[in-house]
Amino acid sequence: MTDLERKQIIALIHREVMPAIGCTEPIAVALCVAKATETLGVKPEKVDVYLSANVLKNAMGVGIPGTRMIGLPIAVALGALIGKSDYQLEVLKDCTPDVVEKAKSFIDEKRVNISLKEGIDEKLYVEVRCEADNSQAVAIIAGGHTSFIYIARNTEILLDKQHTAEQEEDTDAPELTLRKVYDFALTAPLDEIRFILETARLNKAAAESSFEGNYGHSLGRMLRGSQECKILGDTVFLHILSYTSGACDARMAGAMIPVMSNSGSGNQGISATLPVLIYAEENGKSEEELIRALMLSHLTVIYIKQSLGRLSALCGCVVAATGSSCGITWLMGGDFCRVSFAVQNMIANLTGMICDGAKPSCALKVASGVSMAVLSAMMAMENKCVTSVEGIIDEDVDQSIRNLTRIGSQAMNETDKMVLDIMTSK
Repeated sequence: MTDLERKQIIALIHREVMPAIGCTEPIAVALCVAKATETLGVKPEKVDVYLSANVLKNAMGVGIPGTRMIGLPIAVALGALIGKSDYQLEVLKDCTPDVVEKAKSFIDEKRVNISLKEGIDEKLYVEVRCEADNSQAVAIIAGGHTSFIYIARNTEILLDKQHTAEQEEDTDAPELTLRKVYDFALTAPLDEIRFILETARLNKAAAESSFEGNYGHSLGRMLRGSQECKILGDTVFLHILSYTSGACDARMAGAMIPVMSNSGSGNQGISATLPVLIYAEENGKSEEELIRALMLSHLTVIYIKQSLGRLSALCGCVVAATGSSCGITWLMGGDFCRVSFAVQNMIANLTGMICDGAKPSCALKVASGVSMAVLSAMMAMENKCVTSVEGIIDEDVDQSIRNLTRIGSQAMNETDKMVLDIMTSK
């Protein structure tokens, strides 16, 4: 691997692994509102928001940090009142109870309008139009949760990347394979990848905060109970489940707790981090082993998401848990062959799990994903691998990954439409 290629991969990881407070879809909307408001220069009198179906789906039933409320209107109002675009996915971290009351009034005064954007192919699309004093500002995010492609004030266009953003992103992204991911994680100079430890610090703190509160369905805290220990045993496996689902409980319920996201999703960041961290801690692994296992996990997720896309009908925990299964397999002593086996086993089992929006019950799907991550790693270490005569699995692990992402990004599009129809018709 050349120095240039290694630097490109490190830059990619820095772009894709970043702190976030709250579910990233409504937070991306709040970020876009904040940018449009800043561009307008005054508090808007009216905010019109146009969203792709996938953003709408993922923002309908999730808690907004610091508000004890769910859904988009409060996120939009807060973005207009206190949002700072410089904070990126922590755009609402200055939220206070006082501001929440003002935001409620902003909504009650019918200043917020939210609509489905028709006629677009992009699954992650947020368009915001703010108006005040006969002036208008427009901001558009597309393709990535923090990727602004258009900003304008009245007739002055301040940014226009609508036709070049996708091309630029492809140019910047290195071509990955699972082998390249594995080699990078195991050979990159330690000081260049030590930053990945911040994922462990943030996401473990989020999990431990959830154990002290009553968030969502409290799955993580429940799994620490005496009855659960009698059934599952006080084991590393149970601790992996409780920490991972606990962090998800907190962020889906709208706790004002930062987590480290991966590829625009906090739940993906949690699922790529905590199973690896808990396994490493409870098996006495060194700091270097932890760093390399976390890097293997996170970069595997980034690699798979490159062809799947930011948002899809496929639940992100499938991808994130595949990453953590790789990290755990390596910590168990597995080589590249065993890591490949773990990926094949994950794809054979979890492909097809639907995404029906961000919500408290995501903790259940996260728990399902990381359960399979551990099982797949254990199978791999026993040289057990789903074969190419079974289902969608190919002899080439990278082709199996492409099969997974084709199903998630193409074949499940009709599923996505039906899920949204069901959700909006209730």
